[in-house]
Amino acid sequence: MRVESWLERAARRHPERRAVGAMRYAELARRARGAGAELAARGVRRGDRVGLALPAGEELCVALHGCLLIGAVVVPIDLRLAAQERAAVAAGTSLVVDEPLGSEDGRPATDAGHDLDATAIVVHTSGSTGAPRPVELTYGNWLWSALGSAVALGVDPRDRWLCTLPPTHVGGLSILLRSAIYGTGVVLHERFETERVLAELDDPAGPTLVSLVPTTLARLLDAGLRDPPALRWALLGGAPLPPALLERAAAAAVPVASTYGLTEACSQVATHGVPLFCTRVRLSEQGEILVAGPTVAPASGPVLHTGDLGRIDERGRLVVTGRVSDTIVTGGENVVPAEVEAVLAAHPAVAEAAVHGRADPEWGEAVVATVVLRPGAQATAEALRRHCAARLAAFKVPKAVAFAPALPRTASGKVARAALR
Repeated sequence: MRVESWLERAARRHPERRAVGAMRYAELARRARGAGAELAARGVRRGDRVGLALPAGEELCVALHGCLLIGAVVVPIDLRLAAQERAAVAAGTSLVVDEPLGSEDGRPATDAGHDLDATAIVVHTSGSTGAPRPVELTYGNWLWSALGSAVALGVDPRDRWLCTLPPTHVGGLSILLRSAIYGTGVVLHERFETERVLAELDDPAGPTLVSLVPTTLARLLDAGLRDPPALRWALLGGAPLPPALLERAAAAAVPVASTYGLTEACSQVATHGVPLFCTRVRLSEQGEILVAGPTVAPASGPVLHTGDLGRIDERGRLVVTGRVSDTIVTGGENVVPAEVEAVLAAHPAVAEAAVHGRADPEWGEAVVATVVLRPGAQATAEALRRHCAARLAAFKVPKAVAFAPALPRTASGKVARAALR
């Protein structure tokens, strides 16, 4: 099935509406047409893969939409990667764009429609272990994801979505594409900077939506975020959400929409614990989350085995509890790190914590924790162990607690447990 180009439709209906930053849809469409024409002149054809090695900003959006206008497959390349890693991601591309495109007006060499079954973007996963793996996401995947998000969060024509997530990963890309589908605006930051984001959210004319991970939300709350005047939702995902953090957000009148998603499902799977429109979620006998529906990448098959653990709460909503691979087996008992991390995060001195298993000759694995304290706060390992012992079964209490200035993280902000181990 072919549909009209999302960008061309937005430019035709809302030419003067802001698309990205100060750039309006008419200008973005004009620049993207020029980018498409330039790519076509350099030999790029429909279905060819084009690497985009550009910093987050207007020029990246021009190149992204220029590729989509001519049916080229986008391969985002994270500029933070080492040269060898970037080369691995770029393998198989016809060319890599590392300079702005579309300075001149032009018309793409082919029609501007989208084939919903065709691959639009190859996104490399950002798992905490192993090399990034390419996931081919179709135009249909992105469209259904945008529709599902719209049903979950609502759409206002005045929406401006603040994106501080890397646009090389599915969370950041989904903001750029769903905004084009809706014809709404994006405020795009190259990286997360606490004070800059805080200033945006404190502005009465500021963003109406923002995507955050638990760590960045905690930093904003520590910096004084309270009752952001224009914000409809802070979409919060990327890791299990500590209840203590959600309580802090509620006390600060920050409207949080907790979400669960992954690359193979084109970002969101469930928001507020409810599966997205036309997305089906069930649990295996082992508690693994299984996903089916039109957002799932074709290569994942009819049912996506996520590798994530979950449960259904008393309201019938999905609660993510951790990763199958992260489960610690100690003395024959299973311990899910997220449960212990949530208890540690509830301690007033703790900013964040990561729990993992360590080989142990007696127990097979021992539960251990790495903790980051709040600025100026103090706590001993034994005090934190007593805090856990008062709230958890004895086998879940960390055998050891280490302290660190920060937790090691992947490019997308997930805790790199392999580095802790």
